[in-house]
Amino acid sequence: MKKMFLTAGLLASVAAAQTTPAPAPAPIQLAPTTTVQHATLSLAAANRIAMLAVGNCAAQGYNVTATVVDRMGVTLSVARAENAGPHTVDASLRKAYTSASARNLTSAMAAGLAANPTLADIPGFLILAGGVPVRVNNAVVGAVGVGGAPSGLVDEKCATDAIRTVLGQ
Repeated sequence: MKKMFLTAGLLASVAAAQTTPAPAPAPIQLAPTTTVQHATLSLAAANRIAMLAVGNCAAQGYNVTATVVDRMGVTLSVARAENAGPHTVDASLRKAYTSASARNLTSAMAAGLAANPTLADIPGFLILAGGVPVRVNNAVVGAVGVGGAPSGLVDEKCATDAIRTVLGQ
């Protein structure tokens, strides 16, 4: 008899629990600002930088490709000298992407590669000189990658001079 009473009581508790609605979850509290805004390089500026970088290298006798990406590493503009090698397109993109992602000169990254060799394992990264971040008010708004000169430092100078000309830095 005791067994039956306990079982009936247990069943009544389970039935009550199943019919009692669960309390509503508390609403998610969002921070006062739910979006962020970032400055990014304009297409017009990207086109000018790409063309100037190719022109800067052409003035030295080098056929290069310059790729300009936005702050997230997405391509905005590509300029390729008519006689630039086919490999320069990918190299310039990867240098620009690397520079935008790391917010650093790829030459500086290459110099520190021995201390941090896993950087070379990041998909899409190319740790060779020639990638330059574009900064406005100290914020990275894009990056330029140049490929095709006999030295990555020449690539870097062509990009740096183009950025200075366009942004007046």
